[in-house]
Amino acid sequence: MTAFTSRMAFGASLACAIGALATTPVQAQEMEKCYGISLAGQNDCAAGPGTTCAGTSTVDYQGNAWTLVPTGSCLTTELPAAADGTAREAALEALDRDLPA
Repeated sequence: MTAFTSRMAFGASLACAIGALATTPVQAQEMEKCYGISLAGQNDCAAGPGTTCAGTSTVDYQGNAWTLVPTGSCLTTELPAAADGTAREAALEALDRDLPA
């Protein structure tokens, strides 16, 4: 095999690989903020007064801390009941429950 043939084979292989990448669909999923579902220190941002941003929530299921979730899944997220037995629900806006003391 000559050097020219080797380069042609390599070039053809590279072109096929790049072409395959170009035609592979990327599933861009829409996301939304979901409040009251984050565990302490695992929020994406906005954990209320006294906090800065990501990872700053101090209470599990803190009502004013949010996490990004696939659009449409927030309101169907199941959460454990609070210590007093009341039900917890996720929300698309900040909540007044489970706030740090």
